[in-house]
Amino acid sequence: MNTATDPTSRWLFPGRRTGRPLGPNHLSALLNEVGIPITAARGAAIRQQLLELPAPVVADALGHHDRTTSRPRNEIGGTWSRYAAGDHERSPAGWAPKTTGES
Repeated sequence: MNTATDPTSRWLFPGRRTGRPLGPNHLSALLNEVGIPITAARGAAIRQQLLELPAPVVADALGHHDRTTSRPRNEIGGTWSRYAAGDHERSPAGWAPKTTGES
C-alpha cells in the first residue's frame, strides 16, 4: 500500500490514481513476475465457482452466456444440471396453489 497515492483506498489493489484500482494488465504482469500463471488461475477459479454455484449464476456474474459456463460445469461434474435460471421469487402468471377442498 505504500506505493498507492491513497493508502486508505477501498481497493484491494489500488492504482496510482486516487480512487482507482490497479489496471488488469499491470496486475497480470505483477502476478506473472511472481510465477502465477494467469490463464490457469482464472480457469481454476471459474471451475471452483461452478462447483459451488449454478452455471447460469456464474455466467451472469461474469457477463458470459450461460452455455459458456455449462460446458466446463459438465467437464468437472458439477451437480447443478437441473437448476432453472430465472426469478424464483414470483409465481408464474395464472399459477394457483392446489387446494384439497378441506378447510
